[in-house]
Amino acid sequence: MPPHRQEPSPPLRIGWKEYLDLPELGLRRLKGKVDTGARTSTLHVHALTWLERFADGTRDAQITLAPDRRDPARMVSARVRVLREIRVTDSGGHRELRPLIETELVLGPLRKRIFLTLTDRSGMLFRMILGRKAVAGDFWVDPAARYLLRAWHRRRPLAAASEP
Repeated sequence: MPPHRQEPSPPLRIGWKEYLDLPELGLRRLKGKVDTGARTSTLHVHALTWLERFADGTRDAQITLAPDRRDPARMVSARVRVLREIRVTDSGGHRELRPLIETELVLGPLRKRIFLTLTDRSGMLFRMILGRKAVAGDFWVDPAARYLLRAWHRRRPLAAASEP
């Protein structure tokens, strides 16, 4: 008898902006802009403090995030492992060296590991850009739609989101 093969799931339709969770960073219902023009995903970091360096070249850092631009007083802190720093060219053509981390993304019913660069996006409308490497294969972007997965992100207190 041939082994059972599971058919791959069809890509999930998402809008050009969606609510998403980054549970390892303590972020729930973060507004993210899906940007297929951006290769790598990016997250706004208010402050970054370097901690220890490891033999494999990675470093730990303490980051402070201001996830809601309308409420800049609400801050969230997390300890992250910085894999390396990469050179990124932003949409204005400016080159910048940014820390790169890996974390879990929850977008609708899907959970996956993604890479994120960290930078100051305080002057931008969205605190999070979800780049094409993060959406490739799992999602297809409908540029005329927005918040298609909002039913998956019912409001809960942030503390409840981190409980098992």
